[in-house]
Amino acid sequence: MITFLITGFVSMSAALSAGAINKLPEEKKVGRLAEKNTQVAFVLAGNLAALTLIGALAFGVRQLEWWIPLLCVFVTFPVVHILIMQRLLGDVKNLILMTLLVLISIPTLYYYW
Repeated sequence: MITFLITGFVSMSAALSAGAINKLPEEKKVGRLAEKNTQVAFVLAGNLAALTLIGALAFGVRQLEWWIPLLCVFVTFPVVHILIMQRLLGDVKNLILMTLLVLISIPTLYYYW
C-alpha cells in the first residue's frame, strides 16, 4: 500500500506540474522556461511521470482492491497536489523535485512487483 501511495503520488504530482507548465502562455515563460530545450525536458519529465503513474496504477490494482488505486488516481492524488504541493512549491520546483522522486520510484516499483 505504501509503495503504491508514494510512487503514485509523486508520479501524479510531476505529471500535473509538467502539464501546468506546458499550458502557460508564451509571454509568462521567462528566462530558462522560454528556451525550447527546457520545454522539451519538461515534456519528457511529464511523460516519464505519466508512464510511472500507469505502472503504479497497475501495481496497485494487482496488489490491492481495484477501487483503492482508482480512487487515489482520480481523486486523492490530484487534490493533494493542487491543495498542498502546488501552493507550497510552485510548478517548476515541484516538477524538479517530483521528477527526482519518480526516478527513485521506478526501481522501487520494479523491486516490489
